[in-house]
Amino acid sequence: MELDLQGKIEQFSLPEILQLIAMGRKSGTLGIQHDDSIVMVYFKDGKIVYGYGPRQTFHLGQLLKDRGIIKEADLEEAIRVQAENENSKRLGEILMSRSYIDRRDLQEVVSEQIQELLYSLLKWNSGSFKFYENQFPTDEEILVNISVENVILEGLRRADEANMIAEALPDTNAVYCISAAQAERPRDIYLQGPEWNIMALVDGYRSIEDIVRLSNYDRNATLKKLAQLKLAGIITKTEKKATETKELDQMVNRLAGLFEDYLTDKTTSRLGDRKITQTFLENVD
Repeated sequence: MELDLQGKIEQFSLPEILQLIAMGRKSGTLGIQHDDSIVMVYFKDGKIVYGYGPRQTFHLGQLLKDRGIIKEADLEEAIRVQAENENSKRLGEILMSRSYIDRRDLQEVVSEQIQELLYSLLKWNSGSFKFYENQFPTDEEILVNISVENVILEGLRRADEANMIAEALPDTNAVYCISAAQAERPRDIYLQGPEWNIMALVDGYRSIEDIVRLSNYDRNATLKKLAQLKLAGIITKTEKKATETKELDQMVNRLAGLFEDYLTDKTTSRLGDRKITQTFLENVD
């Protein structure tokens, strides 16, 4: 079994780990352990296709019941049959065999179950991880297709914003740009309205502080959205381009000189006004 990626969550955050696998279009299994909890996440070409954890609290039967797809009595019967077969049959298989659910019902709820599991993982700040390329511990009949970026974004929407902002954006004077998509890896990203609005201000010139000032949202809301976009790999830190700053500085210096001339020549104030206005327009052109 070839081990490609391993380490401590304290050294690499889970969003970073998921991004590495997605960007590399890897197929295989990511095992994550925190205390006595172990979760396995399957990847196919960088997409999440399955995930499970023995101690996960998002049980399939409960999700089906909460959605109103099955009744309490149906669930109890399926659990009884499963116990009689010493758990050799999966709950979804038993429910389908009795026509309590169909395959579409099962796939939708399995997808929700896996996503809820992944959202809970993003709250882990300690533990270890290992990635095994092209290795899958079990064969799964029901597979899903989940975007890593969307999982990170939604998981971070539920996270503690103070810690997330401090870790993701330690320097608010830093400049960010939209990160380039990897070759042959289309992005499947669903952004909310505020995220689109804030991302539109990320241009490779503005600092985080500049974006906060220009944003229509309050400081914490803006910083939280920027942190989410950064951790999801949608924006990335860059070196501020010097051309815009240089041109702006030159214009400011020219205007300062013109105003100084104006203030020292009080006898020609009206002419000075016209001169300043005309020269400013010429410089802007």
